[in-house]
Amino acid sequence: MSNQDFTATVWVEQRPAEAYHTILNVREWWSGLYNESFEGVSEKLGDEFSFRAGDGAHYTKQKLIELIPGKKVVWLVTEANLSFVDTTDEWEGTRISFEIFEDAGKTKIVFTHIGLVPAFECYDACSTGWARYMQERLVHAITKAAA
Repeated sequence: MSNQDFTATVWVEQRPAEAYHTILNVREWWSGLYNESFEGVSEKLGDEFSFRAGDGAHYTKQKLIELIPGKKVVWLVTEANLSFVDTTDEWEGTRISFEIFEDAGKTKIVFTHIGLVPAFECYDACSTGWARYMQERLVHAITKAAA
């Protein structure tokens, strides 16, 4: 069976180190669309942060579980309350991974939400949201940070 985890790939002109540091600065790119708020940090192994959207009913908590400087960032979702689906804890136990590669003078970022699969009730909305965050928000934040 093929891997069904949601994956999105983006390319930027900036160096891998710049992409890596922007990914760790989660407030810089994972906020602003839906009246989001953050608590905590995401800079070193074991760090935790929470994310709330809208009226606060949409909530997730992530723990930074893997770091390879300039190459990889992985968060474990330890709590979830997705306000727009019946199974509100679908994300619990899933992992959010960013793999960073230098390729032909550019930086390739492969985002994978490990465990976010088509069988999930939230898959369509979540995959659309992640694609937007990667293609618009993260790319913009990396470009802005390097300017």
